[in-house]
Amino acid sequence: MTAANADRATTARRERILLVGSSGGHLAQLLALRPWWEEHERAWVTFDTADAVGALRDEKHVTWSYHPTTRNIPNLLRNTVQAVAVMRRFKPTVIVSTGAASAVPYFVLGRAAGVRTVYIEVFDRIDSATLTGRLVRPFTDLMLVQWPEQAPLYDDSVTIGPLL
Repeated sequence: MTAANADRATTARRERILLVGSSGGHLAQLLALRPWWEEHERAWVTFDTADAVGALRDEKHVTWSYHPTTRNIPNLLRNTVQAVAVMRRFKPTVIVSTGAASAVPYFVLGRAAGVRTVYIEVFDRIDSATLTGRLVRPFTDLMLVQWPEQAPLYDDSVTIGPLL
């Protein structure tokens, strides 16, 4: 390793990434970001389903959130209490989510704590904003969309192209 490479390595920012998403397609989109998150300390929040358990079996920090989440007030409250504990324990520098509703308490708490938040709108909703996207938008530092057609749905969004 050259001195220049060593300097870059020591100055590269090591993030503490909290990846929050439902299982299934939401989780698959977060997993597609592996080249970015694999070099950082990370924690996951998702549903305790067979696909998620298998996909995250080698991950060090995994929290199973309560579901169903959509329009389920008791689980929203449970996930909010859980989010407080996860945020205190893991101390993320950035929260990234593809939805769904389990992301809401993390984004609200993240904003209150000064943690950067990044929301990635799902790839299968092209012509209308998702409920979660609308709910977390006021607490989102960076709104990413996967299709140009999604950009007008969110002010100041950035089109990144499909993750899958």
